[in-house]
Amino acid sequence: MAGLVTLTTDFGLRDAYVAEMKGVMLGIAQKANQSLQLVDVTHEVERHDITEGALALEAAAPFFPPGTVHLAVVDPSVGTARRGLAVEANGHVLVGPDNGLFTPFLTVDGWRAFEIAEADYRLPFVSRTFHGRDLFAPAAAHLALGLDPARLGPAVSDPVRLAWPEVRAVAGAVAGAVVHTDRFGNLITSIHARSVDLLDTGLVIRIGGREVSLVGTYADLPAGRPGALVGSGGRLEIAVREGSAAAVLRARRGTPVVVSRTLDSRRPRRRR
Repeated sequence: MAGLVTLTTDFGLRDAYVAEMKGVMLGIAQKANQSLQLVDVTHEVERHDITEGALALEAAAPFFPPGTVHLAVVDPSVGTARRGLAVEANGHVLVGPDNGLFTPFLTVDGWRAFEIAEADYRLPFVSRTFHGRDLFAPAAAHLALGLDPARLGPAVSDPVRLAWPEVRAVAGAVAGAVVHTDRFGNLITSIHARSVDLLDTGLVIRIGGREVSLVGTYADLPAGRPGALVGSGGRLEIAVREGSAAAVLRARRGTPVVVSRTLDSRRPRRRR
């Protein structure tokens, strides 16, 4: 069975960067008389936006089979002293720069991380400006063909983690923030579905001074009206039906979001 590698970058498709990485991986597989299957997750991560890249990985990786290697390159510090990393978590392996891209996978028990240091698993010449091709793609190919991540280099106990907006539970409410705006203008928040479920029913969401109701799906909203729902990735999101919540609410990454019970749901019911 062919090894499986996904690719997530901020490279776009105008230039040859993605093709160069794929060529390196396919060449390594051919020399080993094996095969690789390469799947593009996205190459449209906003330039240099590590948080957006991390969220793309968080959304996509769980739907790939165990053993998949996820090659991710959003790397504004390429060529500096930052480490190259392979992280093994939940049956998957993630390969890329040690800059916080793999933060969502460092919250699970049993993860392992290794620095990509061994010369045998990189190209003979490593450009300081394109580690995606010369360092990460070769490592990803070897891992997908069966290499133990521990052979890449020394274990790493302190991978870089992004400073996610903290989710706080206070007085019957849950507070978080917007972490991403998708191409539809939906505002993805730091609040997971499990936090919303804890508050039970009768909820109201406040974002940027505006109150919106919780609905089941986009079509439950009147056209042009904002509301909140639990998206397919398991996070609370704010949407405007057939419009952009980011534009309508003038919200962006960092805008506070608070989920609380309505006044009616807080009042004790009278006994008859």
